[in-house]
Amino acid sequence: MMKLYRKNEVLFAVLWIVVYVVVCGNLRSLGDDSPYMTIGLAAISAAMLLFVARNGLVEKYGLARWVKNSRHLLYFVPLLIVVSGNLWDGFTLQYAGFGLACAIISMLLVGFAEELLFRGFLFRAMLADGNATVAIIVSSLTFGIGHIFNLLLGQPFFETSVQIVFAVAVGLMFTLVYYKGGSLLPCIVAHGLVDVFALFSDDVIGVMDWVSVAVCIVVALAYSAYLWRIEPPASMR
Repeated sequence: MMKLYRKNEVLFAVLWIVVYVVVCGNLRSLGDDSPYMTIGLAAISAAMLLFVARNGLVEKYGLARWVKNSRHLLYFVPLLIVVSGNLWDGFTLQYAGFGLACAIISMLLVGFAEELLFRGFLFRAMLADGNATVAIIVSSLTFGIGHIFNLLLGQPFFETSVQIVFAVAVGLMFTLVYYKGGSLLPCIVAHGLVDVFALFSDDVIGVMDWVSVAVCIVVALAYSAYLWRIEPPASMR
């Protein structure tokens, strides 16, 4: 695995993303509360983390530190707005007991795995080529388009299309938070909470759901525009 990483870091990232999408997509068809999904996500996350730790890449991927100057990143207030979006239309308990515990753990693992894949492996691999703008755009688009897999799980086309637009905007925001802050940890935490709170949102899609999605997209894009003007730390250059 390390041999492929050294030879072609982008290909390494793409292969990991393909494996994750295929495995996670099939596991998710069992339901978010399935223990098999939790076990599968834990195995993938552990494999990636083990690779990073054993090869001294913890610092490179921003897993060893928090953002040093949170003030320049507005103390992540826009992130908090987006994180809370799934709860604006009320609170509903979709699972209970062991199933709920499995679902929560799975969503936290999704946050970790996807951030390490798209912001860590893919973005840093492309950033090494020297074109930060291309790396940011590709990482964001790839993350968003990856949600098209939900169509195969029976999700309606329009709902999936909106989800892709939302994911691209949020992916752009997460990428810039990582790039300008030098730490992947805020992105992992925020991503995990977005997915966890989705477990407690109302299944019935109403007006408030569309409002929250629209507001979150606008906030993500506005925050991204602000972050774009900030100089990245030396560790990201």
